[in-house]
Amino acid sequence: MYSSYDVIVVGAGHAGCEAAHAAATMGSHVLLITMNMQTIAQMSCNPAMGGVAKGQIVREVDALGGMSGIISDKSMIQFRMLNRSKGPAMWSPRCQSDRNLFAWEWRKALEDNRNIDFWQDTVNEVIVKDGRAIGVKTSLGIEFWAKSVVLTNGTFLNGRMFIGEKVFGGGRTAERAATGLTEQLTSLGFESGRMKTGTPPRVDGRSLDYARMEEQKGDEIPGKFSYTNTPTLTKQRSCWITYTNQAVHDELKTGFEKSPMFTGRIKGLGPRYCPSVEDKINRFADKDRHQIFVEPEGWDTVEVYVNGFSTSLPEDVQYNALRKIPGFENVRMFRPGYAVEYDFFPPTQLKPTLETQLVKNLFFAGQINGTTGYEEAACQGLMAGINAHRVSFEEADFTIKRSEGYIGVLIDDLITKGTEEPYRMFTSRAEYRTLLRQDNADLRLTEKGYAIGLASQERYDSMIAKRDGTSKLIEVIRATRIKPEEVNTWLETKGSSLLREKGSLYTLLKRPEIDQNDVNELFELIPIGTGLGEEIIEQTVIEIKYEDYLNREKQNAEKLDKWENLSINPTFDYDRLKALSFEGKEKLKRLRPATIGQASRISGVSPSDVSILLVYMGR
Repeated sequence: MYSSYDVIVVGAGHAGCEAAHAAATMGSHVLLITMNMQTIAQMSCNPAMGGVAKGQIVREVDALGGMSGIISDKSMIQFRMLNRSKGPAMWSPRCQSDRNLFAWEWRKALEDNRNIDFWQDTVNEVIVKDGRAIGVKTSLGIEFWAKSVVLTNGTFLNGRMFIGEKVFGGGRTAERAATGLTEQLTSLGFESGRMKTGTPPRVDGRSLDYARMEEQKGDEIPGKFSYTNTPTLTKQRSCWITYTNQAVHDELKTGFEKSPMFTGRIKGLGPRYCPSVEDKINRFADKDRHQIFVEPEGWDTVEVYVNGFSTSLPEDVQYNALRKIPGFENVRMFRPGYAVEYDFFPPTQLKPTLETQLVKNLFFAGQINGTTGYEEAACQGLMAGINAHRVSFEEADFTIKRSEGYIGVLIDDLITKGTEEPYRMFTSRAEYRTLLRQDNADLRLTEKGYAIGLASQERYDSMIAKRDGTSKLIEVIRATRIKPEEVNTWLETKGSSLLREKGSLYTLLKRPEIDQNDVNELFELIPIGTGLGEEIIEQTVIEIKYEDYLNREKQNAEKLDKWENLSINPTFDYDRLKALSFEGKEKLKRLRPATIGQASRISGVSPSDVSILLVYMGR
């Protein structure tokens, strides 16, 4: 066993797995330390990846050379592209996963990477010397040394679990909490806080009456996350939808006096956009029902995840309320839902690389930063792993701008605004969401991943082929003229105005009534080439139909990029600028923005403060 590494990653959840794999793929000798080797890449909550904005993040992770998309493709049991009825900026891939297969595929991918070593233990101290992280110390008293350390502790730091009036230590069911690390970090000067998350009960699918529910099938032609040659689904499992009712709500209310949320035993804030079922019926008392998604846990198990019924009420209240849901009258419960309260560290203490400001070569990623969700954790782990490797080898920082990816939006939000509740990504958080689509993540980011040695040559070549193929197809379409007799009969079936004279195929494709699904039919009438891949056709049509919107966003991004490129010395003395507002000065001194752009987005830093900075910098 080695005792010295380039990078040590603490925690093997979604953030830790991506961090370890990225650093090792780029050439670092990595030690991955986890409390339990049997729960690597565990899906602690729902067995699914992607969704609105989250699916875009998974595709960005994949485009950079990460593994979450590949693992998801290999373990999915259903695929759906959400929001197809809306514009392409809102299209979001989501898959239902086989929970056990997902974890197994991740472990296999990590074990196949010969640069990764494993150690099962709990880390309770980061070894710091001269303001720099140089290793970790475990509960067994073993010291491991490294050039950089990445902490991805999830919900385990002083974790406490709640079921009704029962309280016990733990970060996940049947897994103990991690103690000591928070106390050590706060002794170094870090600020910490408490957050809360929860999970619903798991039930026996054999006890459910699916005839009383709405079936939710996957896409007829299932897609996938990865831009690589991963397998495509040939069969899928259905999910189901049912609803709570007044009888369910009344039963749940009988347990409110024992609810750890309502009695104040839980101090941490939970995710506002994923509330517990008791919180929903309390906050939205005017609603007589709430949607429940019934999600199978895998191909070969009867276990079912009751999405929408997250709760920490007493187990008997949970059970009695479940039995009043249509289709759940004879339900058998495998285990109750519970809440978890845990320590986190406000992410305003981080640099854009996710390195801490207080301790050099120490990185935080995932729920330790106050985020929620597998996808949010995975992209942070990827970025932390990349930068931990690069700092270990004295290479330049690697960051992504807000105009380049949802990953950039997420990290910038965290480090400039912080979060008082578990941070979840939404498309509305991105001001350039028309540019940051799921279909073009490879065109935006693969070249960056390739340049740093993470994305493979195969990925890069595939991206170049797609980019060049799209450009050529756009030029062909621009040059193609069509006759009325070629398309008018077809246009009539689409409710589109007829051509009176020879016109441009490019102009025709811009018509709003001709959508993505119509293009293949049109190309059969107007042959413009052979062997066109679906990805290239989709990309081409989006580029043509949304040309004006895309150009406008690109121009806006370029205008704001001038501020993003104006760096601020990390040791800059803001006290020298007497004209800065008191609040602005205090925020700038505490958060230490890397650029003028980041400074402008800090709450409390006014436009006049930014102007003063620009004047000082000669701009």
